[in-house]
Amino acid sequence: MGQEPSGRRARGDVSAAAVSVRARFERFPATVKGAFVIRGEDSDPHQVVVRGGRVIRLPSSPARQVPLEPVTVDCPPHHDVFVPFEMPIGDLDPGWYGFEVELDVDGSPRKFRGDRRFVVGWPRGTIRTGTVRVDRELKVGDAVVRIDRVQLTTDSVSVRFTVQPPQAVAMRAEAGRSRLDVLAVEINPQTGEGTATAYPAPRPEPSLRLEFEGEGRARADLSVELT
Repeated sequence: MGQEPSGRRARGDVSAAAVSVRARFERFPATVKGAFVIRGEDSDPHQVVVRGGRVIRLPSSPARQVPLEPVTVDCPPHHDVFVPFEMPIGDLDPGWYGFEVELDVDGSPRKFRGDRRFVVGWPRGTIRTGTVRVDRELKVGDAVVRIDRVQLTTDSVSVRFTVQPPQAVAMRAEAGRSRLDVLAVEINPQTGEGTATAYPAPRPEPSLRLEFEGEGRARADLSVELT
């Protein structure tokens, strides 16, 4: 789980590597059950107060509280401490979700975001599936982005591409008038090979619009026919 600075020092002056937090869970039809795993990452013991947890519809939608009683735990150096939780999800809207937990680490408040996510599925038959070969290039500033293919599944759209010379790019996606929230864009800094993952495409929409943004806010887009 990603972390903000935390540690055992005076309030407001904490080590960035004092503790880490991971979310480990199993997904059941109506619940997610697991634990927040708090680990001491340096050579000092730390006292951690678990203030609460939330489940968030990604990438940044409103959160819902996880049933979690406040608890104080001692974290020995390089050991895991487990704080169990169980979260009902039967009434969550379709989408991708992750966890956030609020801690006080040696008196310093911090928020930790999840390293794992889970999906609440869309109704059967409402999402377009299949593979579309694209093989097209876009000039984005001083880079060339070659879009290889688009993989459509029941819970995501995956875009495979290569950017040369290798550099960071952002992607936006739309299906008709619906924006598809982008969950992640991962690029190999040596080869430029990348994968962007977004929310799934609704079945009625016949095309997908992809926009890439590179350095200096240079942009280019293309339309991918899904039929």
